[in-house]
Order: sequence, then C-alpha cells, then structure tokens
Amino acid sequence: MSDKAPGAVIAISSHVVRGSVGNRATVFALEALGFPVWDMPTVVLPWHPGHGRSTRLTFSEADFDSAVDDLIASPFAGEVTAVLSGYFGNAAQPRAVARLVTALRVKKPDLLFVCDPVMGDFGGLYIPEETAAAIRDILIPLASIATPNRYELGWMVGSSLTTNAEIIDAALSLGPERMLVTSAVPMMTGGTGNLLLSGRSALLAEHRLIDNPPNGLGDLLAALFLARLLSGLDEERALQLATASVYEILARTMKRGSDELTLESDVASLSTPMALVQMRRLMHPAKKPLR
Repeated sequence: MSDKAPGAVIAISSHVVRGSVGNRATVFALEALGFPVWDMPTVVLPWHPGHGRSTRLTFSEADFDSAVDDLIASPFAGEVTAVLSGYFGNAAQPRAVARLVTALRVKKPDLLFVCDPVMGDFGGLYIPEETAAAIRDILIPLASIATPNRYELGWMVGSSLTTNAEIIDAALSLGPERMLVTSAVPMMTGGTGNLLLSGRSALLAEHRLIDNPPNGLGDLLAALFLARLLSGLDEERALQLATASVYEILARTMKRGSDELTLESDVASLSTPMALVQMRRLMHPAKKPLR
C-alpha cells in the first residue's frame, strides 16, 4: 500500500452482538488490512439465527433512507473510495443503497461498489423473494464486483449451475464487470473453489473442502478481495490471498472447535496467509483473439 492514506469503505450489512458474520467479519477484516470503515447496519441481532432464537432489531424504511441521505450529504463523503453491501433487512434497503452509490459516483466515478448478494444457499432463499429480487434488479447492475455463491448466482439467472462453464455463462449474462463466485465446481478431488470472472480472464482458486463450517465465510471473502484490490494488487494475486486467508482462518477455527470464525485470534492470517491455494486459468467462452 502507498504512503497515501487509504480511502474509507462504507460497509452495509447485518450486525450481530456475538459472532463473526455480516459486518462483524467485514469491518474487522477491512480495518485489519488498514482501511477505515463506515459501518452501517441493516439489522441487528444478538447472534446468527442458526444458533437459536435471535431477536431481530430493525430500522424503519424512513429512518434507513434518512441515514443514507446523511451519508450522501456528508462533508466527509469525499473520503469514501468503495461501498460493500451484504445482508438486507427488507426490499427498500437495496433501493436506498443504490441511491447512495449513484450519488457518490457523481463526484467519484471510479468508486468501487461490491455487492455481496446475501440471499440464500443450496437449501433455498433465506430472505424474502422481494428483497432478493431488489438485490438482483437494482444493485447487481450497479456493481463493480458481485460476490454471489453458486446458489445465489443460479437463483438470479433462474437456473441451477452444475459446471463452471454454466457459472461463467450465468455471470456473463448478469453483467457486472467482475464476478467472484464462491462454491464453484472444484477440479481437485475433495476441494472447493472461488471462480473469478473478469474481462477476458476466468480464474479458479481452490483449496480443500472443510465440512460444516461456521457462517461468515462469504462476508469475509468479499471484504478481503476488496481490500486487496484497493491496496493495488492485480486480480489474480488478490484472489489468491483472499482465498488463502479465508481457508486458513476456517481451518484454524475448526481446529479450535469454535462455532464462530476466530478472527480476533487469527489477524496474521488476514494480512499474511500461509495456506496453499491452487490457481487455475479456465477457458473463457467470451474470449476472442487479440488483434
């Protein structure tokens, strides 16, 4: 990273009192890598609902809109270089975030917007379909980078995706300049992968699959990939380091027997991961000969 102070990232997602999901993972990772964060919750929960009863604290649509208006009008808005969105509490919130991104880009056209469309997994949607549709229809077209898992990408295009070729076709059809798809189809036995589609490049980062992981891996990967790009790394190196960090933290968490990612114990894994990640270049159906 250069001597110039890094720009701020607005992180917009859920907040839990206990645990390392949503903005708890996102903010920690970004700050650990040196980026100031504006932390805006969409909902507040005692912990991830998968742990049991978890009272959901929500904001009215009007209050959330007003807070977004404050961010747009802020005298500090020039500090912001990126926006990262994750879990939304209702269908109105994606519309508010779209207003925010659009307004910030008036003064900073190169503002990065990373949309992590947190909406479901292979068990189905876990947010209302109206909210999922708002993410797909309003935020994905604005995104510089989208980071869906394979199920979420399949839901957005209306098709189950069983091969990496199908994942690439689906990503191309949605349109963001770059798409990082988690839970891609592995090429190594007993593995899992993150597939990055960017321009004329299709890259697969693979590591060993670890069963029954804690929640928050997607939140963490989106934040780390964004941080690595903002620090000036090329996409391949950014993907490799982000994937290695997530895998290393997951492996260490499972070894400790924790039900939440142990980010506070593994800061070194965020900054200097040692885990090995297999990088592969895949055939890109949109690739054309150089002129």
